[in-house]
Amino acid sequence: MTEDNTIDVKNNFNHLITEEKNKHTVYCTKCPSKILSSTMGKYLRIEFNLPHMSQKKNCEAVECELLTDYWMVPDMYIFDNIGFSKTVESGIKYLICADCEIGPIGWYDDNTKQSYVALSRVKHEENS
Repeated sequence: MTEDNTIDVKNNFNHLITEEKNKHTVYCTKCPSKILSSTMGKYLRIEFNLPHMSQKKNCEAVECELLTDYWMVPDMYIFDNIGFSKTVESGIKYLICADCEIGPIGWYDDNTKQSYVALSRVKHEENS
């Protein structure tokens, strides 16, 4: 991918980013739960295969989606409201809404202690 393509992709989310951080408060898409306060996540482009939020019944394989745009949160205690799955593979846990349990909305790396919230899996709203 060229640098120009990287800039083009970032521009799709440019309205959500200020000084490389989340401009708006991050909420669950299903319930009114606040997940992350504004400016607490750093914008990061990293490829990760995240399972779809809804899976087909009677399908043995987990269907995933390659996502690249995330809010990186350096400490789990920065979140307002987040839940964690059991470890799914080599130190990776999935992030879910702690109230309604929808997800995964991102993942947690137990080795680095950093969390990654997919921009496309959450709502962004200005503070009231």
